[in-house]
Amino acid sequence: DLDITAIPLDDQGTYDMLTRGEGNGVFQLESGGMQRVMRNLQPDSIADITALVALYRPGPIGGGMIEEFVDRKHGKKAIAYAHPILEPILKDTYGVILYQEQVMRIATNMAGFKLSEADYLRKAMGKKKKEIIAGYKEQFIEGSIKNGVSRKIATEIFDLMEKFAEYGFNKSHSVAYAFVAYQTAYLKANYTPEYSAALLTSLMDKTDKLVAYIEECRRLGIEVLPPDINESRLDFTVVKGNIRFGLAAVKNVGLAPAKQIV
Repeated sequence: DLDITAIPLDDQGTYDMLTRGEGNGVFQLESGGMQRVMRNLQPDSIADITALVALYRPGPIGGGMIEEFVDRKHGKKAIAYAHPILEPILKDTYGVILYQEQVMRIATNMAGFKLSEADYLRKAMGKKKKEIIAGYKEQFIEGSIKNGVSRKIATEIFDLMEKFAEYGFNKSHSVAYAFVAYQTAYLKANYTPEYSAALLTSLMDKTDKLVAYIEECRRLGIEVLPPDINESRLDFTVVKGNIRFGLAAVKNVGLAPAKQIV
């Protein structure tokens, strides 16, 4: 029953690193654009990272959804709910319909949809099937009226849900990505040399990326020491807080000779 999205970024090192937008080498959070968004958003929980993963895509970016989300989080724009039924469903996303699962809950809680019907609606919105979405509109409005919602409000909410279909994402996917993003950020913030060595090792055959992450190590004050016949292993290894270059990453040496040397 644990809602991992409610977990705060209570490790100060991780929080400081992410709010400074230092996501190099962090799963899902390392693009330049994502780092700018993190500086603006100042994420303080896995819920915020979950939202970022869902928002940082062409549809939401083009529609100004990221700016709207950031402004609502920081109180620059009011968080409003078209009906009180929506508040517990949309509270975590500051009143913005962001996930397909939220659409399902609105359909069941407000309009009395069966879970199977709500799932069909979710799938239709996920695949942008407008004719199927339109077919559910009257059922949604009539069901909402039975629950004491006016036709006008019910229509407005369904129209919002239709607009959501242009950018909607499933939360279950975002949560899994966000949790791994948090884990990698925590390791980078708290075990920086070890995490950096593991990252470099994973990219030994990608020279361009290797160069970029070696530069990141230098920025963090970690020296990447040259290969040493007596000290290097196959992989990049941590030596007294710095990183020793792995023999398997040396150009034109090859894995078999490197193993023999080790």
